Amino acid sequence: MSDLVNLLILGGTGEAVQLADWLAGEPRLRVVTSLAGRTLKPTQPRGDHRIGGFGGVEGLKRYLADQRIDLLIDATHPFATTISANAAAACDALDVPRLVLARDPWPKSSGDHWIEVDDLDQAARAVQGLGRRIFLTVGRQELDAFAALKNVWFLIRLIEPLVQPPPLGECLVITGRGPFSTEGECRLLTQHRIEAIVAKNSGGAATYAKIEAAREMHLPVVMVRPPPSPPGEHAKTVAAAVDWVRRRI
Repeated sequence: MSDLVNLLILGGTGEAVQLADWLAGEPRLRVVTSLAGRTLKPTQPRGDHRIGGFGGVEGLKRYLADQRIDLLIDATHPFATTISANAAAACDALDVPRLVLARDPWPKSSGDHWIEVDDLDQAARAVQGLGRRIFLTVGRQELDAFAALKNVWFLIRLIEPLVQPPPLGECLVITGRGPFSTEGECRLLTQHRIEAIVAKNSGGAATYAKIEAAREMHLPVVMVRPPPSPPGEHAKTVAAAVDWVRRRI
């Protein structure tokens, strides 16, 4: 490695922002955080950053080579399987050390009424029969899976407003960025007379309050299981990822 160690963080999570903030002042380290650009006003981490995709495995390989990236940390969302797979392939091809910063999924607790499914299509089928008023918290790119459902009213929470109307029948779109409180989530569910929740099991504290609220209110949750974690070295905490970097510089 050169005197300046170049670290690329594949971001999109709160942990990625924390990691960049922790490492931005590290001597001999240049930190670049890459964001997919799916939100107009993402939380800006310290250090350098870039917005947008790479163009698949080959595009990522070119970026790693052109920017002389020495280390890569995949701190993307647990359901961002494409970029994680591309990162694994590109780093393997160029022999770039890679760490996956992956938080644990939420564990099922006593009192939870979860209907666990493997994907959004299964989630849409599971919703039928649970009620007519559903709180949908799966992200704007996943709404199409629920478009065929009839006689269902959806409350949809997104980080930012939609540019185009959602592909659903009766619905209300609200915006909000976690962390949320259990008390606030209970008020929201009560206000809109919600009968069931659809969520991805992405772990973390920022959006866990809706799961606690569902438990308190005895509401069913259609929970999409996380995909298998990508291969390679893993860390579960930001502190462990920082240690991994420091051992290499």
